[in-house]
Amino acid sequence: MMEALINLILQFGDLNKQQIEFLLSKVEMLEFKKDDYLSEAGKVPRYVAFVLEGVFRFCYYNNKGEEITNYFVDEGNFVVDNQKFESQIVASEYVQAVTDCKVLVFNKKSWDQISDTIVGWDMMKANMVKKCLTLAMERRSPLVSEDATTRYLSFIEAFPNLVNRIPLSYVASYLGITQQSLSRIRRNIR
Repeated sequence: MMEALINLILQFGDLNKQQIEFLLSKVEMLEFKKDDYLSEAGKVPRYVAFVLEGVFRFCYYNNKGEEITNYFVDEGNFVVDNQKFESQIVASEYVQAVTDCKVLVFNKKSWDQISDTIVGWDMMKANMVKKCLTLAMERRSPLVSEDATTRYLSFIEAFPNLVNRIPLSYVASYLGITQQSLSRIRRNIR
C-alpha cells in the first residue's frame, strides 16, 4: 500500500532509503465511510491524503443552496484543498467520501517536518500539487456550452472506472443537469 504512494512521489524526484523511511514515519492510514468528510467548508483542512481505495468528491453549495459537485479524485491520487491546507485557512468546499475510502494522510505538522528535513521536497511537492491540480482542472466540471450528452461522454472518458461506483445524483450535479436528463442520456447511449 505504501508502495503506491512512494511510486507516485518518486515520479517527482529522487529520495534515498532514509528519506523514504522518514516520509513513511510521518504518514498514517485512515478510513472514511461513504459520506464522511475529509475536509469541510468552514473548517481548516487537516490533511493531505493519498487515496488507496475509494473515491472523493469536491463539492460546495451555490447561492440557491444547491449542492454542486466540482470534481472527483480516485485511487492513486492526492486529495487536498491545497491552498487552504498550506495556508491553514478555512475551506470553502467540502471534500467528501463518495465510497468507503482508505487513505494515507499527512497532517500539517508532519507535512511541514518533511519539508524541513528532506532537501528538495518543496520542489517535489510543488510538482506533485501542479500535476494533481492540473489533472483535477482537466477533469473539472465541463463547460455548460457543451451539450449534456457530450459532457456525459467526456465524464466517462475522464473517469472510466467511476461511472458505476458513484451515485448518479453526483454525476448529474457534476454535469450540471438533472438526474432525469442523465437517465435519458444514459438510455440513449446504450
